[in-house]
Amino acid sequence: MGAINVVAALVVQNGRILICQRRGGPFASKWEFPGGKVEPGEAFEAALFRELKEELDIEVSSARKIFRHGHRYGDGREIDLTFFRVDEYTGVIRNRIFEDIRWAEPKSLPQFDFLEGDLPLIGKIATEGMPD
Repeated sequence: MGAINVVAALVVQNGRILICQRRGGPFASKWEFPGGKVEPGEAFEAALFRELKEELDIEVSSARKIFRHGHRYGDGREIDLTFFRVDEYTGVIRNRIFEDIRWAEPKSLPQFDFLEGDLPLIGKIATEGMPD
């Protein structure tokens, strides 16, 4: 079986990034960026917009691809992660599925217990700042 395509958003507001804590299931209590799996035949941006509507009740107007990498978890599952930066959206962010959500300073991200797949981007942000 091939890698699972996953999209994630760095929702940016006033220089801070929205981070979300998983509730239950595998990797419970781990922090992540909002997003999820791309459905078969779905465009990556469309998947991102759908996931952010489902998870946070916002409508994204535009997103820029900023980072992509593959990750293999210990159980052999492979994911291909594509991260987008989202600066513009309509609606008020509502936590619909997470244990917790918060706005974090980019340099503080390494202090949170993130999913392994997010760590390469977290390291990049911590050393180089927010990608445009």
